[in-house]
Amino acid sequence: MPLPFLTADRAFESADDVALPFEDRDRWRRPYRPGPWRVGMAALWLLLASFVLFAAVIIALTGTVTGAAMVFAVALAVIAGALRLLRMGVWVSPHGLRQVGFLLTRTVPWAQVVAVRTVQQPVRWLGLPRTVQGQALTLVQRGRSADDLPMLMTTANADFLARTEAFDRAADAVEAWAAENTRG
Repeated sequence: MPLPFLTADRAFESADDVALPFEDRDRWRRPYRPGPWRVGMAALWLLLASFVLFAAVIIALTGTVTGAAMVFAVALAVIAGALRLLRMGVWVSPHGLRQVGFLLTRTVPWAQVVAVRTVQQPVRWLGLPRTVQGQALTLVQRGRSADDLPMLMTTANADFLARTEAFDRAADAVEAWAAENTRG
């Protein structure tokens, strides 16, 4: 079964094409692949879910059905969390820019976007409280102060840790979408 959210559009990877290649223009797309840290963490969660599902089968065969159902529900929650972890990131479409977090998704229409910029600043390492010096892709919106720029992605998050070239390509792709859709 293909998992389209795991792969970025192949068209974004070739430098010979136009800035904004697309097959279906109205589809939301992530212009980069998920990083190895994100995929590895999701794989560990799915491994944990397989053990929990195995435990649910053993409980169903030897214990009560309600206990097995509760353990099965925990396994489904872990699987849903792993899939949500894989969907996290920045997505673009002609409608706007979408930042998908683990619990919260924020969509900003292109009409509210002033600019998307890459800046050098302290960023959180893998989302933890520890900060390191790195680059961040920030979103400048109408009606928001310059001090309150949300970071869309950083060189130290789970997608781009130790992959600065991938961050540069992804930032260029998002900036190209912003430039194309905020003209006028």
